[in-house]
Amino acid sequence: MLKSLVFSLMAVQAALGLRFAMYIDQYHTVDLPGSDQTQGITHAIMAFAPSKQFNTDSSFTPFESVETMRKRFAPDTKVMIAIGGWGDTAGFSDGAKDEASRTRYAKNVAAMINNLGFDGVDIDWEYPGGNGEDYKKAPNSQKTGEIETYPLFLQAIRDAIGKDKLLSVAVPGKRGDMIAFTKEQGPKIWSSVDMVNVMSYDLMNRRDNVTNHHTSVAGSLDTIKAYEEIGLDTAKMNLGFAYYAKWFTTDSNSDCAEHPIGCAVVTLENPDGSDTGKSGVLTFEKSSMAPAPDNLTTSTDGTCGYAKGTKCPSGSCCSQYGNCGTGDDFCQAGCLSDYGECKGISVTDSWRRALKDGKTDEQLGGQYYWDSTANLFWTWDTPELIDRKFKDIVTAEKLGGVMAWSLGEDTLNWEHMKAMQKGSGQ
Repeated sequence: MLKSLVFSLMAVQAALGLRFAMYIDQYHTVDLPGSDQTQGITHAIMAFAPSKQFNTDSSFTPFESVETMRKRFAPDTKVMIAIGGWGDTAGFSDGAKDEASRTRYAKNVAAMINNLGFDGVDIDWEYPGGNGEDYKKAPNSQKTGEIETYPLFLQAIRDAIGKDKLLSVAVPGKRGDMIAFTKEQGPKIWSSVDMVNVMSYDLMNRRDNVTNHHTSVAGSLDTIKAYEEIGLDTAKMNLGFAYYAKWFTTDSNSDCAEHPIGCAVVTLENPDGSDTGKSGVLTFEKSSMAPAPDNLTTSTDGTCGYAKGTKCPSGSCCSQYGNCGTGDDFCQAGCLSDYGECKGISVTDSWRRALKDGKTDEQLGGQYYWDSTANLFWTWDTPELIDRKFKDIVTAEKLGGVMAWSLGEDTLNWEHMKAMQKGSGQ
């Protein structure tokens, strides 16, 4: 009976023609799969082109040619380019400010996608109206005009690229970041785009004071409900999935042992909005998950880690970003103990404990682990929780599709991608 229900669900999803959009970012290109493994992915979105690129008549070269990217997917997969990303908002702000700037920006975007052979463009403005990486240096009060100009900006791009090219947007998952997404502005935004990539993850970040799931069934559903409330047709929504775990340093005086969800964390962000280094991400890549190879050589260029096949010289630490050094940025939280020395905690060792002893919050639908040894809280998605999201959100809310960030972050065994392929009817 259960098996027949599963096959029935898969048949329904396939009949509905669910979109499956996948970001491929320039920082995670080791071990990318071929077309034999990426069945069912309907939209491949390369990331990123810088937002400032299109305020002037300048050329852009992606990290891989469109022709090469197409070979990684089925022949009918649409290949798009994403503009922007976290921390890259200045170009959007300048481009959207008046009619002349919008026209110029849109014309340059259209020229780029036509010249390079892209099937469309994804606008990843994080975020119009404020709460971006620069929110302490450029407060939201300086960005109120973007609430009005954002839909005009999208309309200009739509007019320039025409109906034969695709236009999508990436939108925030936290209600507090949906500043430009109001009941009044929503319809003006949605009318210009073909699909909306809902970033229903990063629901806990370094601006929070207590632990929470960065992605969960309940949290993702609340995000979807928020966009429904402002008039977004669910057929245009792509529910977002993250191919990474997040970790946060907890307050040693907190009650995390009794209450791991909702316990206090240390200060994760400096007064100027910069990172304190007390939180981070860990992807589902071989470089993060698999033991270090036995044949590591000593680095001679200051880089380290799985992709390089190198370890740091004696006395040097390998940072979470794959660079050798001796300062706290290299040797403290995030330090990769398999590829160098670490001072204090090892995020790698803590993650292995999390994988072994992680717990499922059945009520909220999130995976978590509190590491009492390292005082770290971990939060991530599992294939089982992905299945729940398909049933409880994608199917129940009649969404048009799903999306994931990003393909190169699931290279250990592709289990998250496979779970999404299953949910999409592949």
